[in-house]
Amino acid sequence: MFTLISVLSLASLLLPHVLAGRNSFLRCPNSDHYHKPGSEKCCKFYALRDDLQDNLFTNHCGDNARLAVRVSFHDAIGYSKSNHSRGHGADGSILIFSDIETQIFPNLFLPPFLDQLKPYLTKYPGVSAGDLIQFAGAVGISNCPGAPRLQFLAGRPNATIHGDPTLIPSPANSAETMIARMNDAGLTAEDLVHLMASHSIAHAKNVDPTLNHAPLDSTPNKFDNQYFLEILLRGTGVPGTTKNFGEVNSGMPAQGELRLQSDSNLARNPLTACKWQSLVDDHEAMKDGYKDAMAKLAVLGQDVDDLYDCSDVIQKAPFLRSCAASYPPGKTFADVDKSCSAPFPELRSQRGQPTPIPQDY
Repeated sequence: MFTLISVLSLASLLLPHVLAGRNSFLRCPNSDHYHKPGSEKCCKFYALRDDLQDNLFTNHCGDNARLAVRVSFHDAIGYSKSNHSRGHGADGSILIFSDIETQIFPNLFLPPFLDQLKPYLTKYPGVSAGDLIQFAGAVGISNCPGAPRLQFLAGRPNATIHGDPTLIPSPANSAETMIARMNDAGLTAEDLVHLMASHSIAHAKNVDPTLNHAPLDSTPNKFDNQYFLEILLRGTGVPGTTKNFGEVNSGMPAQGELRLQSDSNLARNPLTACKWQSLVDDHEAMKDGYKDAMAKLAVLGQDVDDLYDCSDVIQKAPFLRSCAASYPPGKTFADVDKSCSAPFPELRSQRGQPTPIPQDY
């Protein structure tokens, strides 16, 4: 009897708190979704999220999710602290002025994807182009196992001028050039290394004309540390044709892996090599660092005081059971180009024979 009474008493004490928690969320009009008090303006993003997931991403860490992440960077980085006339950052200019901003090498392959995004501006007139781009990037990467749940602030005004597409880093850039570009945008060298985590799910397009979906690591559908390890493997060849702009020898060419010159430079430069190496075996640092760097990138050129937080709309990414990097079959520490004086992490080696990287579009 004492036990039953104790349980009932505890339940009576907890019930008001449970109900209070439930009542702290309000139902969005004409929707099954709920929002926090004061965030009614976020309701439109629930319908947009479901639409993007069902019809653009198909709830999959595939090519459109990767492109959404890339566009979120390419749009936002069009900002210069030293010359504001070159662009207003994360304002959607790459969508509104796509005929201008897609004329430069890093953006040449984007028009088909941008054409898929543009109808959402008409379908959801309360969503600006800048919000759509950053929201699509956050929703897209949420399909990739192991990815962080990104912050999403809404309320960006539409672009009124086109951005300068030459502000987008080139795949042939030196580490010093990329760091200087980041600093001019308001980001640090550490931010840059953390932003490179998006390449863990990336495919190279337009680098080798014979390879339209060349993965940058062996697990392109997982947000894991494998990318940071495999960029450090000594280059032995290329997966396709030779002498391509922005490409250097890959450590796994026979498996289909392509390596960007800019990535290789950043991994081996004294300014960034130790930060890079620290992400080889630390998935939490990889996730948190990317999330923090993206929070800064996504509001470049914007007045944060004019934005409102709709991060609750972004779903959590699927759980990734194994995040730790491991040497691909046939590779060991002897294959690593070590550029940091700190001890290299001890990693296990995968068994079996090298096999082609699965093509997951």
